Amino acid sequence: MKVILTHEVSGLGTAGDVVDVKPGYARNFLYRRGLAAEWTKGAQKQVDALAAGRAARAVKSLEEAQSLKGNLEAQQVTVSAHAGQSGRLFGAVTSREVAEAIAAGGGPDIDRRTIEIPTPIKNVGSAEALVHLHPEIQAKITLEVVAG
Repeated sequence: MKVILTHEVSGLGTAGDVVDVKPGYARNFLYRRGLAAEWTKGAQKQVDALAAGRAARAVKSLEEAQSLKGNLEAQQVTVSAHAGQSGRLFGAVTSREVAEAIAAGGGPDIDRRTIEIPTPIKNVGSAEALVHLHPEIQAKITLEVVAG
């Protein structure tokens, strides 16, 4: 059964993609949550128009993402967190805290969902995180975690 995704579904596709799924999955999961719509010829024309507009915006956003990558990688980001005597944090540094630290340091407003922390940061010191700026571009930022 063909459906048109209206929102991103992990493992399936992004908004505007036409995917083939089993009828029960479409009926019981995708339709009920508003994640997909039924595929028709008229809806396919709308999807094609949206894809053309998305492609035009992608070229512009690619150039912006490359310049933003250079700015982020050059910036030193300092995150303050509560820590014990041994330098071990109470909890871990979250992507929200990283986004707030970037903005506080004079950087751009980054959506916390685009920040990936490969290994949990649970100690004071330096660490790395990835910022997904564009499907093709990732910025690797260096974090300095201090006790605060």
